[in-house]
Amino acid sequence: MRMILVAALAITPLVASENDSAKRLDQAASVLTEVMGTPDKGIPEDLLDKAHCIVIVPSLKTAAFVVGAKYGKGFVSCRNRGAAGWSAPAALRIEGGSFGFQIGGSETDVVMLVMNDGGMNKLLESKFTLGGEGSVAAGPVGRTAAAQTDAQLHAEILSWSRTQGLFAGVALEGATLREDMDDNVALYGRKLTNREILTKGIRPPKAAGRLLTLLNHYSSTEHTGPATASLK
Repeated sequence: MRMILVAALAITPLVASENDSAKRLDQAASVLTEVMGTPDKGIPEDLLDKAHCIVIVPSLKTAAFVVGAKYGKGFVSCRNRGAAGWSAPAALRIEGGSFGFQIGGSETDVVMLVMNDGGMNKLLESKFTLGGEGSVAAGPVGRTAAAQTDAQLHAEILSWSRTQGLFAGVALEGATLREDMDDNVALYGRKLTNREILTKGIRPPKAAGRLLTLLNHYSSTEHTGPATASLK
């Protein structure tokens, strides 16, 4: 009886992890819907059209985004290379960094756009720090990106954050992004790196369907992503 109980306890976290990952994907889709559903206060669509990748870290109700230190879990999807549409999502974690007015808020959503090959190459590493290995700037809000500053025009990554209904650009200096292998296993049933998921044409899990449909809806499907040769 004791051995059966131990086995059950060992299996339970795996099942919970799969369910949590699927729910988080749906939350990421909801964040994108809500942000893009108010064009005057959302991410400029012309920026999304030009982006190579998007990172969405939704607020979690069962495991709050801010737990003592700053910490969250989300997903990244990149343009398919040589084809229209977006890649299967890869899981990642964000830790540390400055979130400005978000600290202390009950819920926080973070969205990042990776704007060039340099930013994408860094994102494909197992870990990198914003403002260290990768330049990051607060993204503009509105229908178009006409109000971009020089810093935004040259940043590899643009970032936004939303707390209690307030959505604004925020430079997440010092935040570390790292791949989440446990969530990747939960979603894909095998050990896959983020580089493999984002660049090797991995079939997306069913739970990612809503998010990918929304990405195709809100961004140009003509964009075919960076050339293979540009990726290290």
